[in-house]
Amino acid sequence: MSTHAAGRRRVRRSVTRGLPLALAAVLAAVGTATAALSGDARVIRTATLGEIPLGAFSNALLPGSVADDHGIKLGGIGSDIYPAGRRGEFWTVTDRGPNGQIKVDGKKRRTFPVPGFDPAIVKIRVSGDTVQVIDAIPLTTSSGKAVTGLPDQKGRDEAPYTYDARTPLSYDPDGLDTEGIVRAGDGSFWLVDEYGPSLVHVSARGRVLARYVPKGLGLTGADYPVVEALPSILLHRKVNRGFEGLAQLPGGDLVMALQSPLSLPDADAGDASRTTRLLRFSPREKAVTAEYAYRFDPVNVVDPSEDDTSELKISSVVAVGGDRLLVEERTDKAARLQLVSLGRTSDILGGPWDDDTTAPSLEQLDDPAARGVPVLAKRLVVDLGKVAGVPGKIEGIARVDRDTFALINDNDFGMTDGTGAFDAQGRLVDSGIRTTVTYIRLPENR
Repeated sequence: MSTHAAGRRRVRRSVTRGLPLALAAVLAAVGTATAALSGDARVIRTATLGEIPLGAFSNALLPGSVADDHGIKLGGIGSDIYPAGRRGEFWTVTDRGPNGQIKVDGKKRRTFPVPGFDPAIVKIRVSGDTVQVIDAIPLTTSSGKAVTGLPDQKGRDEAPYTYDARTPLSYDPDGLDTEGIVRAGDGSFWLVDEYGPSLVHVSARGRVLARYVPKGLGLTGADYPVVEALPSILLHRKVNRGFEGLAQLPGGDLVMALQSPLSLPDADAGDASRTTRLLRFSPREKAVTAEYAYRFDPVNVVDPSEDDTSELKISSVVAVGGDRLLVEERTDKAARLQLVSLGRTSDILGGPWDDDTTAPSLEQLDDPAARGVPVLAKRLVVDLGKVAGVPGKIEGIARVDRDTFALINDNDFGMTDGTGAFDAQGRLVDSGIRTTVTYIRLPENR
């Protein structure tokens, strides 16, 4: 039996045999008014990625793709993390590459200092206190060209600029802002992307096999198959807040998490909302088969230092048996893991909340449950903000064993916003934030 198949078999076992007792109690209590777990977790291991020049990394995968890396080191691999089979080994994925924001004439411009950067799947090994890169797979189009991280569509995505925000760059219909990752039983990968938002099927060697996007997106010119198979309501995704979390259920279905509430009917409504969405996708049917409303806790509960509701995000979802998921809701400084069960009675697919003329919209409802919306019941598993040693901006979570999880942060390639991001010679002024894999252990009992 393959390692992957054995892993699937283990997931199907009784929850109480595969999870710590405290978490099993929460699983049993989802949908009831009892048994929540928070705190009592602890960091048991921390490992850090070494400094690898970004240009050397990229050009080793696709020669000539990066002419000048501006002194940037490999980072950004913390967009997600997924077990690779062997102990201490994981698949990770970069996002779209180094990017920042600089104000010019009072307006923010999105900068891409390394426009030739090709998002990549990166296999890592945690060894002692070090994170080692042991394999890397570049994402490529049908004809073998690099899939860049540049925005796709003028008028829908932010306009791209050079590192100093002075010179416009071209849009790229092949561009992907990759986030979540899982590996299928046949060795291929599934990724999610923030631009479309989209679900992307990738071969074992990185070739894009298909990109599933919302109906009506109208993306043309891509050098790979683009399939309009997702609900059109997703066209209202907030800029830079498309799909970020991705989980693979034991039966093979995928669950995609929209990072933030949709901008329905407008951006102000989306910024003020605490209701986002999860979607279930069947790789066999190549279609979305269910949709769920997910309700964030108030922002000052997730992060006591924050009062801006628009800072709430889902970054990671992890399958933990059956139709159950751990959902990470976070700000850039704090995060909490909630447990949900994807019951059939919670499905809102194809109903009034998928019609963008419905008023008020799902996102505008102060109390969706009171209006009859079957919001997913959830229970707190752990407040990572209260666990000493957990870094900020955790974007990826993977289950290591029955009571241990690996967390990975997004260090944004050491980039910061503003004119001080680069020195007078155009070299990066590094933030000093490193890519870190942190193991936390949940308690056996309360």
